[in-house]
Amino acid sequence: MTTPEPQPSDREPAEPAQSTEPADSASSSEPSEPSAASESPATPEPADSPAAASAAAEGSAAASAGPAASGPKYADRIYRSTSGFVGGALILALACWLGIDAAAVGEGDTPWLALAALLFLVPLVAAYTLVPAVYANEDRLRVRNPFRTITLPWGRVVSLRSGYTNEVFSDDGGKYQLWALPVSLRARKRATRRDPRVTGDRAPGTGASRRGGVAPGAPDRSAGVDRAPTDRSMDELRELHEHRGGEASAQGEVSVRWSYEILAPSLAGAVLLAVLLGLG
Repeated sequence: MTTPEPQPSDREPAEPAQSTEPADSASSSEPSEPSAASESPATPEPADSPAAASAAAEGSAAASAGPAASGPKYADRIYRSTSGFVGGALILALACWLGIDAAAVGEGDTPWLALAALLFLVPLVAAYTLVPAVYANEDRLRVRNPFRTITLPWGRVVSLRSGYTNEVFSDDGGKYQLWALPVSLRARKRATRRDPRVTGDRAPGTGASRRGGVAPGAPDRSAGVDRAPTDRSMDELRELHEHRGGEASAQGEVSVRWSYEILAPSLAGAVLLAVLLGLG
């Protein structure tokens, strides 16, 4: 009796087929390593990383600085009367001292009269002495007078004139006085007496006559050197107007705003003072 031989289907799988799989996997893994290394620098940073936060902060700062860069290149020049400011401060100090003393130790209607007088006088004194100022930059002229504030773009200004008062004229026919730049005739006369073109004083070391004007070669002092302080301020405003009047950023509308913060308390104090005096 013969033993049957095993059929080919019953045989175990050949080993060469198993040996080829590691080779294929190794060959496929080798080119993948450089690609991963080449792609690793392009990995995006997390949104909450310090570098991303600093970049966002720089972007927001640049966006916020954009509108400011288009504004005036320097801060406003401020013109005001120093003597008027100091005098107003002294008057206010004296008025407050007397009014508070009367309100504290007075009898009858005296305290009420003192408070009403303070309410009426303090805003007026501040309006005429502390408030007036002129602000000028590359784009506009802002005039702060006792009871109103006028903003004039340089493109709307026609001229700035100095007579017995300093005034600015707009192209719509408006005329506005510059309370912060009062005219001093005494200062003008003093500056005129110091001007050799007018006095004809002899220059040291020259043969010029005292009535003959300025000697040849003498320095020209007519360019604002011996002018009154307010006249020099007006010269600066005129120069700024000449240089900036035609610029696109110096165009706009003229605006006038009334100072109700001064008018309202002063009017209330006047009414209260009239009522108290009428009833007393």
